[in-house]
Amino acid sequence: MRFAPLLLIMMTGCTSGANHLGNPLFWPVDAVQNGINNAAYSQQRGAVEVIVKSEFPAILADIDAGGGPVLTRAMDAARIALGDRSARTLQLQGDLGLYSANPGALVTALMLFGG
Repeated sequence: MRFAPLLLIMMTGCTSGANHLGNPLFWPVDAVQNGINNAAYSQQRGAVEVIVKSEFPAILADIDAGGGPVLTRAMDAARIALGDRSARTLQLQGDLGLYSANPGALVTALMLFGG
């Protein structure tokens, strides 16, 4: 008999209505999945950051020139779609003054472009 209220509470988490917390029965799975996703993102961002910061003058020159090998490597690491690269390069050129003073902003922009 004491099990019935607990079962009722647990079943309310299984409704099809949307809520911001999701189904409480899936919280442990969601936590593990979020940890895996965060680790993958951190690894990808780290790769982009190494390219940008280790070859900062060269990547700025590539952006200014409209492309180049270092920018291509950074875009590959950020997983920017090939069809989007020319438009993204134009965006980077428009904000080149910002990126010249802040390599972290360039890393963030590349990661955002990569999705």
